[in-house]
Amino acid sequence: MHLPRKFRASICKLIIIIPILWLVIMMMINTAENNTIASGSRSEASKKKPQAEERIQDLDSDRVGMEYDDKNKEDLVKPSLKNQSVTIPPRDPAGPGEMGKPFKVAKPDKETKAMIDKGWKDNAFNQYVSDKISVHRSLPDPRDDWCKAESRFLTDLPATSVVVCFHNEAWSVLLRTVHSILDRSPPHLIDQIILVDDSSTMDHVKDELDVYMAQYPKVKIVRAPERVGLIRARLMGARYVKAPVITYLDSHCECTEGWLEPLLDRIARNKTNVVCPVIDVIDDDTLEYHYRDSGGVNVGGFDWNLQFNWHAVPDHEKKRHSHSAEAVRSPTMAGGLFSIDREFFERLGTYDSGFDIWGGENLELSFKTWMCGGTLEIVPCSHVGHIFRKRSPYKWRSGVNVLRRNSIRLAEVWLDDYKKYYYDRIGHDLGDFGDISSRTKLRNDLQCKSFQWYLDEIYPELFIPGEAVASGEIRNDWSNQCVDSAAKREDLHKAVGLWPCHNQGGNQYWMLSKQGEIRRDEACLDYAGSDVILYPCHGSKGNQYWLYNHHDLTLKHGSSRRCLAINAKKDKLLMEDCNKENPRQRWKFLNYDHTKEEKS
Repeated sequence: MHLPRKFRASICKLIIIIPILWLVIMMMINTAENNTIASGSRSEASKKKPQAEERIQDLDSDRVGMEYDDKNKEDLVKPSLKNQSVTIPPRDPAGPGEMGKPFKVAKPDKETKAMIDKGWKDNAFNQYVSDKISVHRSLPDPRDDWCKAESRFLTDLPATSVVVCFHNEAWSVLLRTVHSILDRSPPHLIDQIILVDDSSTMDHVKDELDVYMAQYPKVKIVRAPERVGLIRARLMGARYVKAPVITYLDSHCECTEGWLEPLLDRIARNKTNVVCPVIDVIDDDTLEYHYRDSGGVNVGGFDWNLQFNWHAVPDHEKKRHSHSAEAVRSPTMAGGLFSIDREFFERLGTYDSGFDIWGGENLELSFKTWMCGGTLEIVPCSHVGHIFRKRSPYKWRSGVNVLRRNSIRLAEVWLDDYKKYYYDRIGHDLGDFGDISSRTKLRNDLQCKSFQWYLDEIYPELFIPGEAVASGEIRNDWSNQCVDSAAKREDLHKAVGLWPCHNQGGNQYWMLSKQGEIRRDEACLDYAGSDVILYPCHGSKGNQYWLYNHHDLTLKHGSSRRCLAINAKKDKLLMEDCNKENPRQRWKFLNYDHTKEEKS
């Protein structure tokens, strides 16, 4: 049967159109199902992690009071994905804390005051102010022009893994630490940033931190199942390092422009160089970034309490350099911020695993670096800011004085006969300091030099208690009072006090040097016409020069020619015209050796 031509044409059109229509309908159905699944997944994810997204928005958007489109947000929130190697431009150049400027909260209302107080309680710094400042904030460039000269540093530098240990660190401060590393380091020089969580208990550094850091492939988070302390947390982080150099930073730091290359340059030139940046101060209240040029660089030392201290670059070290921005040798390091060749660190035995929690590890690493074939340096071209807290916000349930125990282990292994000067300070009460056989074996295997060599060659300016003419308490028998004062940095420039003699050393332990100084470590008794105060020892005699007469027991001040006395109420030191018959002017050192007096 033959159909008319017009019907045959219609049937052909239907045969073509129907399959096409069916395909379109199927595609629409499939797209709808995918949208439903994706919507469900996003809904489920938002139910699981809403706080992390809120924190990201708070820290990178709403808080600085700006609006920006999705393209800008991608640039600001995900800098590492674009392999940026320079500081990200601030969203608002006049924003809080930009260029390291202070942010102050004037006349906070009751609710704000409560948040400020809680931040101080939890962190021992002003978390409220930190939360108002961008985690990508800009900083001044503190480097000398010398550091910026073309070809100043080698181009073929080793990569590093940066290990940052934390426990319940504030969100904004921890993120600012990480972003300052990523934003101001050449990407090819950062192998990994390893965040070691020392068993934190706060939610924001658990799942929320995982979600946030997932967008940065170079950031790895490892978690200790129980509290282990800083030293063991650092050892834990080191196990994940694959790069040739390990860099340790604290979790409340900010790296400045060009911080990394000068450190790696020193290690590239000599793998036994252990290097530290200049540690600038970030104000704990306003987060202002304080820095000085290379002329203000200090080097590390220690006292016979085995406590770290800072002092000026000595003249013998200055003579080695043509410019103040060159790397300077330092007897010790502060310990929180440094870079070290991974293989050299392992050769030195890393940290003493018998050390508990924290304390003493910086001096141990300093001594064995020098004594076992390395060099310890401060690199003025590298600046890293650090929030210095006045107290620790963390509590440990321990009946042991861990700092003393660690220091005794340190003294037993590394100080040789000089350990007696530390034991004098603690009453020779050593207690149980654990097994040190593996550490003494390490020292023998490495054929390390003696502590005498270290003092002669590396730290000749350190005062040696054994060279003192007299030492111990300074007692006035008439009153049974002793010269008594703490000698920490915060006690300098204050009047020296009195306290009933207790024969336990501590704040009553003094030394009379051959040069006529009455000192404890780097603090000297100083008289300028008013009170007798503690002042940094300067070695120039003057107001710090005292003449002790062991026979009539008087202490005469060299420049004023007056004598040290106690007042009639027995509660204050005075300077009076000398009268050797006056019992208020008689002072007896516990130990005295006339053979050590300086011969005129």
